[in-house]
Amino acid sequence: MRSSNPVFSRRGFSRDNGYAGFNTAPQAGYAQGNPYAQNPYAQNPYAQQGAGAPPQAPATTDRMTMDDVVVRSAITLGTVAVGAVLAWALLPVTATSYGLAVGSAIVAFVLAMVQNFKRTPSPALILGYAAFEGVFLGVISEMYNSRWSGAPFQAVLGTMAVSAATLLVYKAGWIRVTARYARIGMAIAMAFLVVMAVNLLLVVFGVAEDGGLRSFGPLGALVGIIAIVLGAFFLTLDFKQIEDGIAYGAPRNESWLAAFGLTVTLVWIYLEMLRLVAIFTNND
Repeated sequence: MRSSNPVFSRRGFSRDNGYAGFNTAPQAGYAQGNPYAQNPYAQNPYAQQGAGAPPQAPATTDRMTMDDVVVRSAITLGTVAVGAVLAWALLPVTATSYGLAVGSAIVAFVLAMVQNFKRTPSPALILGYAAFEGVFLGVISEMYNSRWSGAPFQAVLGTMAVSAATLLVYKAGWIRVTARYARIGMAIAMAFLVVMAVNLLLVVFGVAEDGGLRSFGPLGALVGIIAIVLGAFFLTLDFKQIEDGIAYGAPRNESWLAAFGLTVTLVWIYLEMLRLVAIFTNND
């Protein structure tokens, strides 16, 4: 189980995953109602209890539970929050602090990529990522607040609202996370990233003015809304992987990867929400 952020691949959807994976052969999984036929952590509950029986994890203490996920997520998100508060309080809005924010973002990205390629979760890497990401968010949030007063607070509320609504829709069963759903969504996400990368190059070389697709106008608002919808999509993948990991007995340390994935996704949504709030309150 890896981060749902589109920058990173997801081990939860690969054939070598330690538990439920969407890339297991669909003929033996979804077509027959059992997407977990190759799960090595537990015997197939459908084979023993019938196709309609609820999944049950093995009775052992070294398996991931919801409490594990909640605690690790709270620690990781708490580290982000502490880093952000300290950066906001201690670093003034200057060109130097902006450079520090960019440097922190790069370090956070590198740490995230290292964790992404590790086969086992490293709490040190994940918390290191959270700390540096927090510094970046703190500086960026202070910069936005200095120009659009209250924008960070509104972005936090917006992120919470999107997360709660996504969880509600997911738990209500209005969205079914299937292999096809994941493939289509990730294809859209990758296309979005490619378009954003091209847009960035055009802006850097002066071909596109005022940020191009990321301008502070109606087009920029539309792109921001699309990005937030993609963030909600990534959350549904996170929820599904957490649910499957618990149901089919993923190791307890996988809860760190669940926390990592949720943190990356929530940071994505917050940054897009921050920009969207600024666009809607922009008086220039």
